[in-house]
Amino acid sequence: MAESRRPPEIRSDKKYLYHLILFIASIIIVVAISPREGKFRYEYQKGKPWLGSSLIAPRDFPVLKPETEINRERDSILNSFSPYFRLDSQVEKDEIAGFDKYLNELLVKFESDVHRLDPLGFVSVKRELNSILAEIYQRGVLESVESVFAERTPDEVTVVTGKLAEKRQFNSIFNQKSAYQFAEDKKSEYAGKRTSGSAKYLGDFITRVAMYDFIKPNLFYDAATSSAIKNRMIEEISLNRGLVQEGELIISRGQIVDDNKFLILESLRSEYEKRLGKNDRWFIIFGRFILVTACYLALYLFMYNFRFDVLSSTHKTFFIILIILLFLILTRIVVHFPGNVIYLIPFAIIPILVRTFYDSRLALFVYLIAIMLAGFIVPNSFEFVFLSYIGGVIVIFSLTNVYRRAKLFFAVFMVFLSYSVVYLGIGLMQEGNLSALNWRNYMWFAGNGVFLLLSYPLIFVFEKTFRFLSDATLFELADTNQPLLRKLAEEAPGSFQHSLQVANLAGEAARKIGANSLLARTGALYHDIGKTSSPEYFVENQAQGFNPHDQLDPLQSASIIISHVKNGVDLARKFNLPSPIIDFIQTHHGTGVAYFFYKKFLDRNPKKTNMEKEFAYPGPKPSTRETAIVMMADAVEAASRTLSAYSEENISELVERIIYIQEQDRQYSDTPLTFKDITDIKSVFVKRLSNIYHARISYPGR
Repeated sequence: MAESRRPPEIRSDKKYLYHLILFIASIIIVVAISPREGKFRYEYQKGKPWLGSSLIAPRDFPVLKPETEINRERDSILNSFSPYFRLDSQVEKDEIAGFDKYLNELLVKFESDVHRLDPLGFVSVKRELNSILAEIYQRGVLESVESVFAERTPDEVTVVTGKLAEKRQFNSIFNQKSAYQFAEDKKSEYAGKRTSGSAKYLGDFITRVAMYDFIKPNLFYDAATSSAIKNRMIEEISLNRGLVQEGELIISRGQIVDDNKFLILESLRSEYEKRLGKNDRWFIIFGRFILVTACYLALYLFMYNFRFDVLSSTHKTFFIILIILLFLILTRIVVHFPGNVIYLIPFAIIPILVRTFYDSRLALFVYLIAIMLAGFIVPNSFEFVFLSYIGGVIVIFSLTNVYRRAKLFFAVFMVFLSYSVVYLGIGLMQEGNLSALNWRNYMWFAGNGVFLLLSYPLIFVFEKTFRFLSDATLFELADTNQPLLRKLAEEAPGSFQHSLQVANLAGEAARKIGANSLLARTGALYHDIGKTSSPEYFVENQAQGFNPHDQLDPLQSASIIISHVKNGVDLARKFNLPSPIIDFIQTHHGTGVAYFFYKKFLDRNPKKTNMEKEFAYPGPKPSTRETAIVMMADAVEAASRTLSAYSEENISELVERIIYIQEQDRQYSDTPLTFKDITDIKSVFVKRLSNIYHARISYPGR
């Protein structure tokens, strides 16, 4: 027993080597995915005073425009850009030539059917109709380009004819439909002027002319030129707003970091990190290696001193390292996306998963390590770490029971609320007004909350993959309608009732000392299932006046009693019980001795004093607080049935004696129980047993 579980040495050198490899491999991966740029030495926030000494420009550097300004200029260019179209003049020539031929053929047919036209009148009509076509082609007819103008219709387009380019108003150019309509209107107007006398036949001729067959696109979208010109214009956007010269005062101590100073400091930081990354790459990598190693070393030391049961298990250690790595890799991918998409990553899943399988203290520590490592990758690391820390703490305290769906939804809401409120505080402190806040971040916070609902399926996946035991599974196993518990109730009813009492005692004691009460209760329900193999040999199942041990040698009796541990383990494996539950079956007697039969054997064979091992349980000893509690509860509950009088003094004396014997037998030497824990456990046992047996204080004279 000790304040923390800190064994004198790691028992398996091979396992220790595996863990060392896991930690080193994880450190290398984190360093490999971390940015290669150096880190600016100063910390600052918009709206807060500059806490360092007066900062002088170490060299000339440009003042970078903020991203919003660059995006605004880019949008302005895109909105005013005139797409390029190529004019094919051959189309006009070909179509007008074809139209002349068509008019001559139509004239011959018209004169044979209707009336001979005045030759001069026909020439005039032909010239007028050709001028209509010429005007259409001079203004231009666009090919069908719906995809080009899907987002925005331009005010102007650039028409390229040979090596010349001119801008034209978009609304002055025809598409094929508007060109058809224009030709028909002009033709009708022209025909309407010839309605009397001999001119009437010219009007009839004009109405028969089908001009739409000779209207074809002659302006074709030049995608290559448009894209090249557009990209060149965007590339020519200046990223700089000005220049700070070497030796110029940037900011004085205590001066408020306003928008302008913040922009200059951000520009200096960018220039500093670029230069540092180019010149001292290997030093940067080595420095990052030291910092990442420090984080993992802190995690290792925490687990070694406070959760060695996790550290001593390869798959449990791998689980911790894996979830940290998964979120760091995801962070490295997402950090390249524009905007604060980093807040979409549900980092709070880490404490939910760790707390589900372990405890809140380990969950918080693992989460802190994860967000600190992520802080090396993300921009605005202080803001990210602070927001994530508050969200993680909130989810740990609000999600007391993962197996209750309402609790998870409440925790998700609390995470969204904490992110929102804390970000509002940071934004107001930095910007000084609400209008300057990036309200889109609240969309990422909401998405973060939605992704937190993935905790449920992830718990199931990790539970099956790493053979863990969640509270939801424990609740299922604790149902007395489970096949194995029904078997115990039917074949060994006395043992079943005993197990129920032990479960109540163990659950209450575990809750008192902060252990996993659900695990202790469930383990206690199954600890005696091995008694179903031969229930009549155990006193709680025997009929009054009959004891089969009276006919057996003490060594045989002890062998039957001790075998219920092995039988229970075999039965548990047959019914696929999780290994943490099997641990309760194996350890509930530890390496103790069946003293009743051993004493009986010594009474008959006083000279055979070296037979204690034959009467000892195979063990192992309990290694967790929960298994130790069940061992205590099992022994105390069984012994309490032998009391002749149930008074608080008798029960207290019994509890003290039973646990003292187990302590002296060093049954708790591998557990992290403290002396205070044992004192609290004993007080719970006394109180619960007194309530069960309705013990009363004996007053004098009564």
